[in-house]
Amino acid sequence: MSYRYKITMAYDGTDFYGFQRQPKKRTIEGILTKIVNKMAKNPDPAITVYGSGRTDAGVHALGQVAHFDFPYDLPEENMLKALNSMLPLDVQIKKVEKVPSDFHARYDVSGKRYMYRMDMGEFRNPFKRRYTAQWRFPVDIDKINIALKDLIGEHDFTSFVASGSSARTNVRTIYEAKCRIDEKENELIFEFYGNGFLYNMVRIMVGVLVEIGSGSRDVHDILRLYEVKDRTEARRTVPASGLYLKHVYYEGDDPAHPTKLPHHQR
Repeated sequence: MSYRYKITMAYDGTDFYGFQRQPKKRTIEGILTKIVNKMAKNPDPAITVYGSGRTDAGVHALGQVAHFDFPYDLPEENMLKALNSMLPLDVQIKKVEKVPSDFHARYDVSGKRYMYRMDMGEFRNPFKRRYTAQWRFPVDIDKINIALKDLIGEHDFTSFVASGSSARTNVRTIYEAKCRIDEKENELIFEFYGNGFLYNMVRIMVGVLVEIGSGSRDVHDILRLYEVKDRTEARRTVPASGLYLKHVYYEGDDPAHPTKLPHHQR
């Protein structure tokens, strides 16, 4: 018999090659897999860790979710302490929950929320370079907020997906898109909440939005990009350092949008 545990974690993605396990690469999944198998005394077959989705190299998380089946019935608090005592300092388990055996960290996702931090200083801040991108040009926040409205709803995001995507369709729904200025930190803070995001989609959207804010694109250029379905028209992909997976939603987490992402869109 085994017991299924859902874990919610935060990590500094700077020194990781992303979430997904890769041979001879330092990844979140690889480290978690090694630790839970060591805790379970290396069972056969080995324990597999399933994440809510991939984050790329350099991308951070405030609320990534994963699950695994463990052969021993440990109290949630004991599992939390044990994992954190063995994890490196750039990963922290924030919450452990025992869940039903049919829960799946990836396939039960109903939505995700990402945050992007863009430092607006003229020169690169050495103490923020791992956790923000930089945009040194003047920005009109009103133009950005007008453009953000064009992202809301269901759209074909072909112009906003990098090559190498394995998604069966580029149609996604964005429920919420917003931007604010953090005056104290001199940063643009973007947030996007949707039923799913394509490979590099958030980083490409932010690149388009800051160009709109700086006046190098029409304020409604996003509508044109939907029509042309051409990745090269969106141009830049902003750096991974500013991107954070903030929250993963499951059925019941958000009454307004309780539906799982269809299998063909995962």
